[in-house]
Amino acid sequence: MKCIGLTGGIGCGKTTVLKEFEALGIPCFVADSHAATYYDDASFVNDVKVLLGPQVVDIHGNVDKKAIAEIVFNDSDALQRLNALIHPKVMADFRQWAEFQTAPYVILESAILYEYGLDRQMDSIIAVYLEKEERLRRLTLRDHTSRAALEARMRNQLSAEEKMDRADFVVLNYEGNPRKRQVATIDSRLRML
Repeated sequence: MKCIGLTGGIGCGKTTVLKEFEALGIPCFVADSHAATYYDDASFVNDVKVLLGPQVVDIHGNVDKKAIAEIVFNDSDALQRLNALIHPKVMADFRQWAEFQTAPYVILESAILYEYGLDRQMDSIIAVYLEKEERLRRLTLRDHTSRAALEARMRNQLSAEEKMDRADFVVLNYEGNPRKRQVATIDSRLRML
């Protein structure tokens, strides 16, 4: 099975682009959504508690994702340790999932594909690009989060420009840009590989 990575900075519209690929019959695996299910596992929650401290779990044993975000987006070592716990598990689950797909290829979406070397496990990479100011504008409206908090998250990722430079394919995700046509072109090329 051909495995294609799809990446881009926070707020660039990766989900919108994935929907275009799904409309073409391509199975898509979203790393963050899948990783979120791990927090339902008491053993995993305990590992996170040991890793980041008791303040990330409430008195009922539920994870406080806001507390985790405050820690990891202000402490790059803590973020590295958390991702080292999550990403091997995500990749194992992705590989198992991919084995059961019958499409010409599958897509793994991860904002931090390059940052954790996941790109080396992919056959090709697609980067979704949108310049920083527009991403900040969209994220502020969507998440009702401060610009400072969003920029702190962005600092933990490669720049959108570097991701675009390193990718095999790029989708320019501006309003009015022919996103559907870009995706169709990439899809046809991937099917021929």
